Amino acid sequence: MSATAADLMAYDAALAAYDPALGLEVHVELNTATKMFCGCPTGFGAEPNTQVCPTCLGLPGALPVLNRGAIEYTVLAGMMLDCRTPSVSKWDRKNYFYPDMPKNYQISQFDLPLCLGGGVPLYDHCYPKDAQKDIEESGKEIGLTRIHLEEDVAKSTHSSNGTSIDFNRAGTPLMEIVSEPEITSPEEAFAYLNSLRQILIYGDLSDADMEKGQMRCDVNVSVRPDSQEELGVKIELKNMNSVSAVRRALHYEISRQIRVINEGGELVQSTRRWDDDIGETQQMRTKEDAHDYRYFPDPDLLPVKTEGIVEKMRLQVPELPHQKADRFVRDFSISEYDASVLSSDRDLALYFEETANESEAKKKVANWVINNVLAVLNERDLKVAQCPVSSTKLASIIKMVESGQISNNQAKETFVALFDNPDREPASIITELGFEPADADLIESMVEEVISGHPEKVTEIQEGNEKLINWLTGQVMKVSKGKANPKIIGDLLRKKIL
Repeated sequence: MSATAADLMAYDAALAAYDPALGLEVHVELNTATKMFCGCPTGFGAEPNTQVCPTCLGLPGALPVLNRGAIEYTVLAGMMLDCRTPSVSKWDRKNYFYPDMPKNYQISQFDLPLCLGGGVPLYDHCYPKDAQKDIEESGKEIGLTRIHLEEDVAKSTHSSNGTSIDFNRAGTPLMEIVSEPEITSPEEAFAYLNSLRQILIYGDLSDADMEKGQMRCDVNVSVRPDSQEELGVKIELKNMNSVSAVRRALHYEISRQIRVINEGGELVQSTRRWDDDIGETQQMRTKEDAHDYRYFPDPDLLPVKTEGIVEKMRLQVPELPHQKADRFVRDFSISEYDASVLSSDRDLALYFEETANESEAKKKVANWVINNVLAVLNERDLKVAQCPVSSTKLASIIKMVESGQISNNQAKETFVALFDNPDREPASIITELGFEPADADLIESMVEEVISGHPEKVTEIQEGNEKLINWLTGQVMKVSKGKANPKIIGDLLRKKIL
């Protein structure tokens, strides 16, 4: 039995008498061109220590200058998540001593952050696939405590020879989104991170790529007997760098905490790390309260009056994924499931909507984008934005299917050929592939041939088993060697039999 399977079994057994309470602190690097307090660029992948200056290196005498764009992005994030923004927000120094912050304090926000309250909706399609059929509370929203803005630290790389530090990341605008301890399972934590990431990308606030460190997560974990109202001892898991790792770590840590309690041990507030290779959390240090950071107002930065920023960003709040899905259902008459899939990616939603607006067959477009376009993109390891087939040409292919000019299978071949030759027109590819529609009289004669060859099927259909028309359609398709349109065949079969 794998360690993961064993952890899941232990987790299920342990949960019988305990309630987990999970709170997430998500750090998100914002899509600004320059850093939070200086003019250095924020681009990813540059040579180490080449995007630095005296300010982000923490050299004596260097003074910070606020990045207005980062403040605006944070306020916009708050609006998208239904937060409120205080009329005045200020900056504080959070004191701690690590090599990745050489001035020995981080400029952050303490009691007057840019955003307060709000919440993150958990989208059903954002849960792990193996848990989507067993969602305990569909449509749940996780409350937020706050969103504050601060500067990121440098990146430390540890090896057997020591630790090297790259200051390119130091000073990048970092938005910290703090949830209430309302998440009750690893699966909800998984959905929370995926839902939040979708919303941030919709606002073009961040790429939120965890592999690049643009989105990182600390998780506060506690358990309590189901009869107890007070939260249990909080234990923090630091610097989680993938959504799936968060889920695995939480399954292990919840089970571990319950095991300690059941064995008569005592949990101590502490910070732990997740070792994905061995599948265990390991203690780093005991954790004391926030006042150990000795916050005080930063004397180099004035407070920010937010009224003007709020009014400006109110005009830039985009349609959110769940709002877009609702509109797709309402305007295009597609299923809620299809709408949730199509709205799960901003570029996918745009591609679908542009195609649907050029086609009368809205449901057919949804089916095509989900089952055919995404399949080809996945095979080629491409993103939706890289799809070479324009929405206009896809709509043209679907129109030909609806008119009976080509079959659905022929349309699929046409799409693949067009994918490799995007400058060509669908009609010329159809001609080149020999997908000319079969003669109407020839199709009718083939239909009559199949009907006369299967009288028992015809009788069953006339007695009410209309599903067999699909079977007869398949027989006609065989006779036509795939050239006839199944829709035309089906219509002819119904006309002659029913």
